[in-house]
Formats: sequence, structure tokens, C-alpha cells
Amino acid sequence: MAVTSGVTPDVAYARVRQEVAARADRLWEVALELHRTPELAFQEHRAVQVLTGHLEREGFHVERDVAGLPTAFAARTGDGDGPRVALLLEYDALPEIGHACGHNLIAAAGLGAALALRAALEPVGGTVLAIGTPAEEGGGGKVTLTDAGVFDGVDAALMFHPGVHTWTWAPLTAQCQVRVGFHGRAAHPTGNPTEGVDALAALVQLFNTLAALGRRLPAGSHVQGIVTEGGRATNIVPAFAEGLFGLRGATTAALDELVADLVRCAEGVAHSTGTTVDAVRVTAGYEHFRNNEVLSGRFAAHLARAGIPAREPVPGVHLGSSDIGNVSTRVPAIHPFVAIMDESGSDHTPEFAEAAAGERARDAMLASAEALACTAADVLLTPEIAERAWRCLREKSAAGL
Repeated sequence: MAVTSGVTPDVAYARVRQEVAARADRLWEVALELHRTPELAFQEHRAVQVLTGHLEREGFHVERDVAGLPTAFAARTGDGDGPRVALLLEYDALPEIGHACGHNLIAAAGLGAALALRAALEPVGGTVLAIGTPAEEGGGGKVTLTDAGVFDGVDAALMFHPGVHTWTWAPLTAQCQVRVGFHGRAAHPTGNPTEGVDALAALVQLFNTLAALGRRLPAGSHVQGIVTEGGRATNIVPAFAEGLFGLRGATTAALDELVADLVRCAEGVAHSTGTTVDAVRVTAGYEHFRNNEVLSGRFAAHLARAGIPAREPVPGVHLGSSDIGNVSTRVPAIHPFVAIMDESGSDHTPEFAEAAAGERARDAMLASAEALACTAADVLLTPEIAERAWRCLREKSAAGL
């Protein structure tokens, strides 16, 4: 393979390892500082200040308020002439349970990878980006950044996620929300019962219909709903009832089909109950994650060298949805999982939040920082790797995978 600078990959790997080790205590302190002061969606101002401060002190040029998001940033270094690699940093926490998704570790690992890579390859041929991605709630985060063109021209978008498995990639589904409102006619249930058209009864019927639909959905697809409006008094037939439904599909195409099924079911219920219905997709949603085996294979090899072997995901198991999916359908991307607690546990729990500040989390974060930086070095130093990664993405896109 051709190498684009005088630094060979093996030399770069050794330098990265030294640079991560030299910063290990500082990176762990960043992870702990974010853990001690968890910030909720779109309130991650202190995290941004901490991360960008480290990046600027080591020579990165930082752009803030990227794509109009006040807690997004893009830090860059390099000569701009060659491949472009983006390291993704997340740093938002969850209500009440803090960093129970381990985003403090994602931020510290991405930071460590960016700093180590710049020092190991100085001067950097190409571009290294450290992109701070705020919370994904409400269509923010990577969806907004992707739509704004932040990832245009990027040859590899790299991040890891802590979890209870160590998997080479993340089986993440496409996801969106649909709001369904039934309109009927109010009436007194005993005074003039024949005049009422019960909108709530229609909504309940839709739930029953979707339960039957759910029994024949393929793996990775499901519908889960809640009642957001069901009437105000028991002695009035509800003239309006509304539900909010979360839909997931193993692929983006499967999600679109499921949305169409939901709309058809709602229209059928409306026809049979004498109501009218509005079904509106209220979020742009997330596309399914499209793993790039060329890059995830490199990451797994580097992670193993750092002492943590990874395996393929268990077939048929899906781990939720994420805005990284929208990035992965446009540029080559990875999203491996690295365990910080046993498989008997679960993220989004107090126990996981505690684990995100534990010794195993430190080891996972540092190993992931090293593996991310080495994978980025592969892309920057060896043009064939970026070419193969793009070919992999194009082939998956053509096949709808």
C-alpha cells in the first residue's frame, strides 16, 4: 500500500500509543469532570468549554456554534491537502441519572484520539476534525450537522460507544415518531349517546390494530405508542384523542414501510369508527446505521492490540437508534461498542452511570482513544483505505443495506 508521508503506519501506531499514554491521566480527569457535572440536552456549555480548551491549547483551530447549534463545535488541524478524518465527541447526559449512557467517555476518547493523532503525525497531511456533537433530541445533534454539510468531504467519521458488549459495530435501527389524532364529536354518554363519535375509542382501536400488526413485523421493527390526549371528563364523549408513536425499522426503507402501514391502519380505523384522522411524522428521525467494515475492521484490530478483543454483534439483536445513522449513510463511519460492565447490566441505568466513572471505563476509554487515532492514521497515511471504505459504502447504498 502507498503511504502519503514519511511516517509509516507502524511508526504512527507507536507514536499514538506513546501520546495517549502521556495524556492518560489528563484524559481520565476530563471524563471524570464531565461525569461530575452532567449536562442535559443543549445545555452542554461547560463540556464544550472543557473540550475546546484542551484542543485549542494543543494547536487546533476551533469553530463554535456550528450549524447554528450553540453546543456544537468543529476543531481542525492539518494542511487540508489529502484525506479528511472526523473524530466525533458526544457529551450530553440523561435526566436524573447523569452519564448513564457513558458520553463522558465518548468525549474523552475522541479528545484523546485527536490530540494524540496531531502530535504523532505532526505535520498532519490532510485534515483531522474533532467534531463536538450535542444531544440528538428533537432533531439536533448529528442530524442537523449532517444536513448543514459539516461532514461533506469527510472520508471517515469515527467514534466509539461504551456499553455492556464489545462489538465491532452497532446494530442500530432507523427511528422516527408519528403523531396520530382522531377527530370525533362530543356528546353526553347518556343524554344523547347516539350523537357522539368517540375519538378515544378510535385511538384504542388503533392500538389494538397495531398490536396485531406487531406480531408479523420483521426483526428490528416495532411500534410503541402512548396516549397524549384522551378526553377531559368521563361524562363527555371525547371529540379528540391523540397518540404519539415511536417506530423503528431495521433499515430506513423498512421504517418507511412501517410508517405507511401505520397510516393505513389509522385511516382504516377512522373509516370504521366514523372519525377523521391526521397522521403526521413529527421528527425527521434517524436512519439505520450503515457499518463500514473496512474501517471497523481496522478499529477492531487496533483495539485488540490495546488489549481488548471485539466480536461481531449477536445476530438479530438491535441496540436502539442513533443520529450516527444519518452520518453513516453519507460518509464511511464506525460506531463500535466497548464494554464497561458485564452483559448482565444495561445502559441508561444508575449502575451504568456508576460504571462510567470506574476503572474498567478508564481502560476502555484509553484503549478506544488509541484505536480511534490509529484508525484515523490508517486513513490519513494510506490512500487505498479511504478508497476501499468509500467503495464499501457505495456498494451498501446500492444494495439498500
